[in-house]
Amino acid sequence: MNKLSYLALGLSVLSLTACNNANETASTDAAATDSASEFAGPSRPECIAPAKPGGGFDLTCKLAQAGLKETGILEDPMRVTYMPGGVGAVAYNKIVANDRDNSDAIIAFSTGSILNLSQGKFGKFNEKDVKWLAGVGTDYGAVAVNADSDIKSLEDLVNVLKTDPKSVSFGAGGSVGGQDWMQTAMLAKAVGVNPSDMTYVAMEGGGEAITAVMGNHITAVSAGIAELMPQATAGKLRVLAVFADERLDGSMSDIPTAKEQGYDVTWPVVRGYYMGPDVSPSAYNWWKETFDKVLADPKFAEIREQQELLPFSMTGEELQEYVYKRTGELRELSAEYGLVETQ
Repeated sequence: MNKLSYLALGLSVLSLTACNNANETASTDAAATDSASEFAGPSRPECIAPAKPGGGFDLTCKLAQAGLKETGILEDPMRVTYMPGGVGAVAYNKIVANDRDNSDAIIAFSTGSILNLSQGKFGKFNEKDVKWLAGVGTDYGAVAVNADSDIKSLEDLVNVLKTDPKSVSFGAGGSVGGQDWMQTAMLAKAVGVNPSDMTYVAMEGGGEAITAVMGNHITAVSAGIAELMPQATAGKLRVLAVFADERLDGSMSDIPTAKEQGYDVTWPVVRGYYMGPDVSPSAYNWWKETFDKVLADPKFAEIREQQELLPFSMTGEELQEYVYKRTGELRELSAEYGLVETQ
């Protein structure tokens, strides 16, 4: 065989070897990609409620727990983990700083969380540091007193507030500037009272505030109507007003709005979930598609109604755009109340 023939043979072998190596590399890469894209579901599904038991975050996690179980998506119910602190700040910081790729965990949020983000209360992190997953229901802010209170109506509360603002102690989950404080501040402003003249008792979650008003430790509680209804239905609370545009349906139809009583105060509360910023696209898509299925299932609609929540269905990019827009609006509102510096 001449030199040219050996050369041609050598080149053919090299070419074949290179081709085989390339194919093996491609196959390995493809297998790795397929492996990364195959998310069959969470191994230990968890919903983190960023407060103590009994409040709105607890309600939101219990909604996911029941919805995923009753619609047959999860055989065993997901666990609910309570992580109080800063009305959401501790949980947000843990996920963003230390648990960024946790594909098993979803974290409850509400409009109150977005409000806190708008005011910079979650430290160095902002609304763009997590993956917003699903909005699954909405309710409205409300104010209530102990069922045995001498305050029988919103008008009674307003009269006392106007006469002696300090004598009315409002209790709520969160600090000054938070969602439940904002509701009372808007009411105070509507009746000509300076919000800073009110007595406000900050607590860690709505459940604690509800317990306080039932124990006569505070005058009134500001919270979401869904949080208040179990105790109102049990005859332990009297809801004076709901901060909605019009009366709600069902068991809440007898509760007057603040607007119909002459005070233009509305506060819708969206409830839903977010995930860590480094959760893989496949895991995130699994959860998104799961909530798309849950939200379309009539069984979930029944569960949501039992929790006194109204329909709100938004997932993925649509929810992200909503959160970004709402955060901007709440920054402007917070600036109006002197809670943040104007940009």
